[in-house]
Amino acid sequence: MKTPVPIPKDVERMATRAAFGKALAHFAEQYPRVVCYDADLSKSTQTHLFAQKYPERFFQMGIQEANMVGAAAGISFTGKIPFACSFAAFLTGRYDQIRMSVGYSQANVKLVGTHCGVGIGEDGHSQMGLEDIALMRAVPGMSVLQPSTPTECRQMVEWAILHRGPVYLRLTRQGLADLPLPPFKAPGHFPLVKEGRGKAFLAVGALLEPALEAAVVLEEQGHSRPAVFNASSAKPLDDGVMEKLCDRFQELYVFEDHSVLGGTGSALAEWASEKANPPVRVVRYGVQDVFGESGTPKALYEKHGFTSRAIVSFLRDFPTLS
Repeated sequence: MKTPVPIPKDVERMATRAAFGKALAHFAEQYPRVVCYDADLSKSTQTHLFAQKYPERFFQMGIQEANMVGAAAGISFTGKIPFACSFAAFLTGRYDQIRMSVGYSQANVKLVGTHCGVGIGEDGHSQMGLEDIALMRAVPGMSVLQPSTPTECRQMVEWAILHRGPVYLRLTRQGLADLPLPPFKAPGHFPLVKEGRGKAFLAVGALLEPALEAAVVLEEQGHSRPAVFNASSAKPLDDGVMEKLCDRFQELYVFEDHSVLGGTGSALAEWASEKANPPVRVVRYGVQDVFGESGTPKALYEKHGFTSRAIVSFLRDFPTLS
């Protein structure tokens, strides 16, 4: 029997990189201090939409992300609000410039890393951002966001414009379902997507959809249905939100298309082990300690267990506390 899932077949889908490009071009009219830097990838990052509307506020830096980060930091101290954009792997690969020019200076720079995770598919391991959250979390004062829907991406873009301080925005190449989520308010506010009990699923970006589907299947098979939350920010965490999560649930499962080392799951595990009373178990579900490879997005998601079927199988075999 085919298992029904909570995702309508006709739901609109859009890559969050595309939603970002449209949002930046839209909000630039309202916020004239916004400028945009790109490293010869404007079609891929979708910043060409901004360039078409505001060519005098767009800076094509060529294949030199390090210089782009430094230039964005410099112009931020003139009162501009720069968005510096490239593939996540290339942008965060310039960690020294980000650490010193943006982080240490607390420059008001918005870093945008597209093509995150194994979901980029055939581009292969050299272009997969799998360690970017870990790197950006380690920069003092950096907010780290990953929208789970196109609408949430647009909300995050405006939040980043209004927020004073460095921000890292992590975006997908593959299309995401535009699910009707509660609006994004601020980092660390993990909105409830589906009620449940016992354990909580905290899903990030493209893995929100399979996590929702898995929760439904588990309930149909006679298990208690996990609650599902949209964990669209890795930093900062909100102490009040985390306290409520850890008081209500014995186990937190974090699903993300990122390395299990240093990602959103690690952020929650650190908090839950040190601040929850009693400590709460956090299970990290993501890319294991391996590099990515080339393949179709569907095949790579199958290989790494990023499907509802794989999640259900994992939960059946995992020694649960609840």
